[in-house]
Amino acid sequence: MTERKPPDVSFGTWVEQQIRDAGAREDFARLPGAGRPLPRDMEAPYDEMWWVKRKPAREGHSVLPPTPALRKEAEDALGAALAAPSERIVRRILTEINVKIRDMMFKPPPGPRWARSRTTSRMSYGGGGSAGRGRTGPGPGTPDGVPGRGAGQARRSRSASSR
Repeated sequence: MTERKPPDVSFGTWVEQQIRDAGAREDFARLPGAGRPLPRDMEAPYDEMWWVKRKPAREGHSVLPPTPALRKEAEDALGAALAAPSERIVRRILTEINVKIRDMMFKPPPGPRWARSRTTSRMSYGGGGSAGRGRTGPGPGTPDGVPGRGAGQARRSRSASSR
């Protein structure tokens, strides 16, 4: 713990003395990032959302959703294949990206399991059926449950009406 500033010493002189003492104890050598240059964004104007922008990169997440990220990776792979010095390297680059593309095509997308496994039918939303609306059968005068079609109006097939 740092001692209090003596009353007879100016603030600037006291701070400089504290810095010199810490340097003599080599406290600055153990800091994270010691010996590396400061990040470029230190000179940029202040952004209130700086931590939101850095968090995905710090945790190893892609900023893009999986499909656009794979599309960008495929474009980068194509550029690398065009610049490759040998056919063997071109084949390796294209094989790696093709494996990733096949994995994306044949495996379920990432995300919560409930979002992938929950299915609904249009009947449960009232798109022509009675499920979810409390009815047990077709209404009066509608033999097949479709509103607006009376008992004498049969449903025509498309091929019969287009003749």
